[in-house]
Amino acid sequence: MRAFFLRWFVLSLAIFIVANITNLIYINNLKTLILGSLILGILNVFLKPILIFFTLPLSIMTLGLFILIINGVVLYLVSFLVSGFEIQSFGKAFLAAFLITILGAFINWIVKD
Repeated sequence: MRAFFLRWFVLSLAIFIVANITNLIYINNLKTLILGSLILGILNVFLKPILIFFTLPLSIMTLGLFILIINGVVLYLVSFLVSGFEIQSFGKAFLAAFLITILGAFINWIVKD
């Protein structure tokens, strides 16, 4: 349970940093940030593996780079599901997902459970 909350915190922190440093994501308030990061985490656990499975040949052909597109799709989907969590275009969602992934990995490396 502790690992879940730590990962959720790291994801929330990464989204918060990307939203405040860039203009890729607009987050209305703290409640929206927490709900958005929770839904993104849930979609990453349940939807993302299904998408990766169905696009596996394409992911193999691109040496895994297509997974970056899937990350952008999942983040863009969160903007439709959570009111106040806004991303204007898929391009911005793609860049934001890339930055969130990099920041999340860096923060996880620092925190190390």
